[in-house]
Amino acid sequence: MTETEYKGKKILLVIAQEQFRDEECFIPEQLFEAAGVKVTVAAESTKTAKGMLGGTIKPDITISEARIDDYDAIVISGGSGSRKYLWDNKPLHELVKEADARKKVVSALCISPVVLARAGVLKDKESTVFKSPDAVHELKEHGAIYLDSNVVVSGRVVTGRDPDSAEAFGKAVLVALNKV
Repeated sequence: MTETEYKGKKILLVIAQEQFRDEECFIPEQLFEAAGVKVTVAAESTKTAKGMLGGTIKPDITISEARIDDYDAIVISGGSGSRKYLWDNKPLHELVKEADARKKVVSALCISPVVLARAGVLKDKESTVFKSPDAVHELKEHGAIYLDSNVVVSGRVVTGRDPDSAEAFGKAVLVALNKV
């Protein structure tokens, strides 16, 4: 993957305001930027967000300010804060639905595939999620075909299981991005 392959491509990286999983934000972000993709970070507010392992990042915009037409993909990072800040975030659900309707890459990692499930984009699609009973239940309840795998690609939809999957997940998003 060379920088020129991704020149002009843009990703909206969504994180929880608190307790995002550091590796699930920073590893994909570094892969995307190294490939020449412009990354915009969004959260509940533009105040400095704090990771579970102590990392911090200042979001560029709020989730409510994001317009999906400005991006080629949406990537939702995981971490325990996803449950509080992202699972029921209506503006985020709308962004996910719009991204899917406009044939953009839609992706999430760790427990954040629940956001995709609740937005209705995982119905009848193979996907994975962090292997906690409630997260797996959420996917199945919303019609997803759950696979116990590190990364699952179902068309333009990419899901990853956990922090150990962050690099493979980021690479799978780049492959999918190259096809849109």
